[in-house]
Amino acid sequence: MDRIAKLASQKAVVIFSKSSCCMCHAIKRLFYEQGVSPAIYELDEDARGKEMEWTLMRLGCNPSVPAVFIGGKFVGSANTIMTLQLNGSLKNLLKNAGAIWL
Repeated sequence: MDRIAKLASQKAVVIFSKSSCCMCHAIKRLFYEQGVSPAIYELDEDARGKEMEWTLMRLGCNPSVPAVFIGGKFVGSANTIMTLQLNGSLKNLLKNAGAIWL
């Protein structure tokens, strides 16, 4: 839990992902297209990835990836991020976290 919290607070937007996950790719793309440069941690390429995956599931992220943190706080996975994008509130979260300026 401490490792996830530490990594999640290192940048305005942090995404825990797997390189083979199509939804992870879509979420990363969504942030890039908005001008956000998130920190991305590919769990399938990390020696402690399985441990981090279990921690994310205990936080309530099911499936475990993509897990998105904004401003150091767990926001959710793909469904939550897409809902926030569609209702227009994702941009405000990103502005408040300092991930985007406009």
